[in-house]
Amino acid sequence: MLTTLPILTLISGLSFAVYGISCFVSSHMKHEFNRYGLPHLRAVVGVLQLAGAAGQLAFMIYPALAMIASGGLGLLMLAGVLVRIKIRDSFLQTSQALTYMLLNFYLFFAYYLTG
Repeated sequence: MLTTLPILTLISGLSFAVYGISCFVSSHMKHEFNRYGLPHLRAVVGVLQLAGAAGQLAFMIYPALAMIASGGLGLLMLAGVLVRIKIRDSFLQTSQALTYMLLNFYLFFAYYLTG
């Protein structure tokens, strides 16, 4: 049975796996966290992104874990949106965090309603 829920979960999980790894290896991410004024949180955010990605990618075996992971990633992205508003990023600069926030809150509620 092919639905949008597994596809969106895979997109989010794979995206956050890439973002989580990039927090540890990318000089661009190091620069971004300095720009945010949060260089001390880069590793924490990377670990949270990797944990959320792992939870989402286990959706076929543990849908409840995918729900929790999606909620956590939604909250993480809410914090990202608030940081970008605080530092006065443009809407375009904020839109990626906003999109992932909305996607993950959607996934959280979709898993909640189907579980």
